[in-house]
Amino acid sequence: MKRRGSEETRRRTRPRRRYVTLVCALIFVAEVPVVYAAPPPLSVPVSTTEQGPGGRQGFSGYLSSLERSNYLFGDLFGLRSALAKIGVSIAFQETSEVLANVTGGTRTQPGYDGLTQMILQLDTQRALGWYGGLFNVSALQLHGYNFSANNLLSLQTSSGITGDPATRLWELWYQQKFLPEDRMDIRIGQQSLDQEFMTNLNGIYFMNTMFGWPMVPSADLPGGGPAYPLSALGARLRYRPINSVTALFGVYNGSPASTTGGDSQLLNPSGTYFGLRDGVMAIFELQYAYPSLGMMEEPGSSGLPLGHTYKIGFWYNSLSFDDQRYDNTGLSLADPNSTGMPRKHSGDFSIYAVADQMVWAQSTNPARSVSVFGRVLWTPQADRNQIDFSVNAGVVYHNPLPNRPDDVLALGMGYAHVSGFASGLDADTISFNQAAGTPVNGLVRQSETYLELTYLAQVRPWWQIQPDLQFVFNPGGGVLNPNNPTQAVGNELVVGMRTNILF
Repeated sequence: MKRRGSEETRRRTRPRRRYVTLVCALIFVAEVPVVYAAPPPLSVPVSTTEQGPGGRQGFSGYLSSLERSNYLFGDLFGLRSALAKIGVSIAFQETSEVLANVTGGTRTQPGYDGLTQMILQLDTQRALGWYGGLFNVSALQLHGYNFSANNLLSLQTSSGITGDPATRLWELWYQQKFLPEDRMDIRIGQQSLDQEFMTNLNGIYFMNTMFGWPMVPSADLPGGGPAYPLSALGARLRYRPINSVTALFGVYNGSPASTTGGDSQLLNPSGTYFGLRDGVMAIFELQYAYPSLGMMEEPGSSGLPLGHTYKIGFWYNSLSFDDQRYDNTGLSLADPNSTGMPRKHSGDFSIYAVADQMVWAQSTNPARSVSVFGRVLWTPQADRNQIDFSVNAGVVYHNPLPNRPDDVLALGMGYAHVSGFASGLDADTISFNQAAGTPVNGLVRQSETYLELTYLAQVRPWWQIQPDLQFVFNPGGGVLNPNNPTQAVGNELVVGMRTNILF
């Protein structure tokens, strides 16, 4: 959700002494950003051998194939095989979940939400004899209840698939490989940055939003940035100078929708906004991975180190950003004499680091392993950012139970720090209320922390079930409960169940 509003909206919300209590409530409740993350990964078959038997062998044969097929509908009754001959691959995935908060929040109504992902890819070598080309188009169908927005008012939302209900284009791009050993490739078109940048390999198993697209860009960039369920037009270059090192650089439109204000998903409901005049979003990332591409030794064997991936990067957005505390005359936005027009700042940036590290692997069964991961983002520009620091970290146990080689048990956490300028506006609001003789609850947003415990069970190659527990400390960083303005939203215990079905 964008932080900018129209000039007329700012005039209507200009503080006045007789409305100070209302202003306080708006600051403590309405400023909680709506953020989104990457959905569960969707794999696309690259050959018919991955698809399992389809429907050609009859219904009984189809039923007997379900335990070994990677897809519920197998070969789609011959369609996948026919398309593969001309270089086309298709996949569909449905993610459905139910969440409920046992404690805290503003209400305890359980909620269902779901996501249908659709993807089509064309391999130009198979289709046209042109080596190294890949065309990709994907679409999303979002449905159900926005649980975090309606129940929790948390900064770090509990579900990474939630969004405004819609059927929308997600990504539309063409990628071309260059140089010997495919050491460089370029991708041009509508892209979602969370598919390649700032990613934790071990973060994909969690349900919470922040293990996908992190908190700093989600809260600070227009529309939350070009990430699920949004995207932006641009170009990305990937270069691998040596097998263990990869550099990524991308330049995109500065906003995934019009920058005139409002909810970017509502402004771009179909996902077909192809703007190029909304500033620039630039991002660079340097990656180091072990084992590197082409390495034959097993990590951890013969004294070799265990597998790991380290990344560092930064992003910059050239648009103008509203001050979190002061107006265009230097007065606090909470001051009754304020113009209500935030001071403008040119540009915004953040730096980040990402790490995935295997710490143990069973000698007799390397698939049974334990990995840790972490990701840190920081921006020094507290004057224009609501969140200036965020952390995600966790531990992942692969193959935790006998005869369950694809299951995962994971424990993770997230932390988001409210910037000093955003907290300062809260303090100013309290001060001006007190000066006016208006009783006010002294809440100043500081930080929010959550824990998540999850178990991903691979029931069939095409079907996963995932029970989940999350606990949120100080939701929203410390915001008033709109149902009881004398108290903050209480700490929240959230229970959930998710299922992924690959068709």
